[in-house]
Amino acid sequence: MPSFDVSSEMNWQELDNAVNQANKELLSRYDFKGIKTEIKVDEKAKTMTLWVAEEAKLDALKDILGSKLIKRGISLLSLEYKDPEPAFGGSVRQLVIVMAGISKEKGKEIVASIKDSKLKVQAQIQDEKVRVTGKSRDDLQEAIAHLRAKQDLIKVAMEFGNFRD
Repeated sequence: MPSFDVSSEMNWQELDNAVNQANKELLSRYDFKGIKTEIKVDEKAKTMTLWVAEEAKLDALKDILGSKLIKRGISLLSLEYKDPEPAFGGSVRQLVIVMAGISKEKGKEIVASIKDSKLKVQAQIQDEKVRVTGKSRDDLQEAIAHLRAKQDLIKVAMEFGNFRD
C-alpha cells in the first residue's frame, strides 16, 4: 500500500550558518554600530536566544535573521517567537523555540486536516512524523497538495518524504 511521511526536520548546520551570516551583517550595519547584539543557538534545548542592548532594534534583528534563514532554505514556520523579556541595563532578550520534529498537537492537527478533507487516505502519528497511507499514488499526491495548502494554517514547516509504492 503506497505511503509517505510528513516530517519537520531542522538542518542545524544551515541554522548555524544563517546565524553566523546574520552576526556578520550586524557588525557591518550602520544602524547597529555601537549596539551590542547576540544570537545564541542551543541545539540540545532546541532554542535560540536573541539579545539586543536597545529594545527598538529587536525587530530589525529578527528581520535580518529571517532573511538569512530564508536564503539558507529554512522555513520561518519552524521558529516560534516567545514574548520579549527585559534583561539587565535596559536591554531585551527574546527566546525562540526551534521546531524540530512534529509535536503531538501539530500531528493531531495534520491528521484532523486530512480527515476533514474527505480524501481516501489514512494518517497516523508515529513519533515526530505523520505517516499517510492510501490505495493509490494519486490519492497521496492529493493529500500532499492539500497539506501544502494548509501549511500556513497549521503553522508547521512540512517536508514530504519516504514515498513508497
